[in-house]
Amino acid sequence: MDDTPARPRRPLIRWALLGFLLVAAAGFVALGVWQVERLGWKRDLIARVDARVQAAPVALPAAAEWPRFDPADNEYRRVQARGRLLHSQEVAVYASTELGPGYWIMTPLVTGDGTVWINRGYVDNAHRRADTRARVSEDDVVSVTGLLRQPDRAHLVLRDNVPDEDRWYLRIPAEMAAARSVPGPVAPFFVDAQDRIDTGNWPVPGLTIIRFPDNHLSYALTWFGMALLALLAAGFVLRSEFRRRG
Repeated sequence: MDDTPARPRRPLIRWALLGFLLVAAAGFVALGVWQVERLGWKRDLIARVDARVQAAPVALPAAAEWPRFDPADNEYRRVQARGRLLHSQEVAVYASTELGPGYWIMTPLVTGDGTVWINRGYVDNAHRRADTRARVSEDDVVSVTGLLRQPDRAHLVLRDNVPDEDRWYLRIPAEMAAARSVPGPVAPFFVDAQDRIDTGNWPVPGLTIIRFPDNHLSYALTWFGMALLALLAAGFVLRSEFRRRG
């Protein structure tokens, strides 16, 4: 009886490896094509946002539209609103800006339709308290021009709000309205003020960062490069098999 271990079926292994490499190459090509499509989408988004930021301000959507309004589809649209600022109900949301760490001063603006939260701008820690800043009267009607923004979302850097302790990390209109006494309805978006509203130097408006990472071309080239390597490896395996048979 022959106890010699059976040798592995090398041709079968080679063909399996060849199949794997071809499938991998097809997958890499598909990922590269997807990144090219994403590149087109991202550049279209950048162009649309740039056009919105540069456009003349338009009126806020009416309160009747708010339940169906999608802030994400209208973000960075330049808008204008008129109403009374309720300074007594403002919320200081932690911020990290080009001027350093500090707070966004979020203030409800009572309009003829309802309440819209306004990001009046940045303050440092020394000016967090409302009584350290000059401001317009709550009885005065003011005009606010700014960029429409969708609510913040928690991620690795931004933590959830702690309203009971008055600690705020996210600008979420519904949460801020629930913690303060503001008349409804409340808009599902907020507005970053572009111009100074108050009579003093604080808050500092116009610090909205509009930045969209555009790395899709480099990602596409990476995937296409990996597809090429997989095809070269498949060619090497195929050539080795032909040489063995020859």
